[in-house]
Amino acid sequence: MPASAAPGAPTLEVRNLRTHFLTRAGVVKAVDDVSFTVRSGKVLGLVGESGSGKSVTGFSILGLVDPPGRIVGGQILFKGQDLATLSEEAMRKLRGNRIAMIFQDPMMTLNPVLRIDTQMIETVLAHARVSREEARQRARDALGQVGIASPDERLRSYPHQFSGGMRQRVAIAIALLHKPDVIVADEPTTALDVTIQGQILAEAQKLCAQTGTALVWITHDLSVVAGLADDIAVMYAGKVVENGPVEQVLDAPLHPYTLGLIGSVPSRNRRGEPLRQIPGMTPSMLNLPAGCAFRARCPRAEARCAEPPPFAEYRPGRFARCIHPHEEAVAA
Repeated sequence: MPASAAPGAPTLEVRNLRTHFLTRAGVVKAVDDVSFTVRSGKVLGLVGESGSGKSVTGFSILGLVDPPGRIVGGQILFKGQDLATLSEEAMRKLRGNRIAMIFQDPMMTLNPVLRIDTQMIETVLAHARVSREEARQRARDALGQVGIASPDERLRSYPHQFSGGMRQRVAIAIALLHKPDVIVADEPTTALDVTIQGQILAEAQKLCAQTGTALVWITHDLSVVAGLADDIAVMYAGKVVENGPVEQVLDAPLHPYTLGLIGSVPSRNRRGEPLRQIPGMTPSMLNLPAGCAFRARCPRAEARCAEPPPFAEYRPGRFARCIHPHEEAVAA
């Protein structure tokens, strides 16, 4: 088991992670040089369009990338220990116990032919030496924590007896059972209505504050990140293109892609005006352009952008992968 992290050290540190899929059509660089850190009790928002590599990053952290995908480079440091070097048996002891994942589809967590109490109690007993009654009590408390009424009755139900939103809340409750050190949440509130989404986000923040859990929240919704995260990492075409404190990034983005994402939020457009959008399409991960992958869509692109841009620190704690970031953000 990993040793406790040194005081002030990040609970999770991803360094230059590369996860590629070796297909017959070629190599898909789904994650290509991704780095970020998450400290105890903090929330990192991992943001990007569909296909940007953010979900594969989450799967890589938990060792859930199936062939033909595999981690080909970099480190995933959990309290100083590189998860990328652990055996499957060692990862199984950590997964669901000290590191948990909440999937976008709750049926990736729930077995449709087993009652909820069976699934939750077995999850507790897999990592904790407690009685079945104590395991049931933990399951009951976890359901109440995510706002499920009548938890005793719900424990005796099967997944098909729940709505989609209720199943997602059960999946979230299972991830919370062991109060893990790290939770990777892959767009878990997408299927929930706004009221329940707000409740889950508030519970996530409270969990991090009370237990010191480090949370990686994967999403495409900037409004969720603005109210939840402490830091934000923006991904595009398998790379992190900007990283920093969430307020600073959203108020004064460095990278043109981040600015485009913020500008395309409907609430930022004046009534009656056409919605702003980023021109063009995300490039194929099989055939990425040389240099900056965003340059074909970037209004600031120039000849120098044909060379790979460095991931540089332009302000204290503010990083961007761009040769000429927005000057007003640099000077702020």
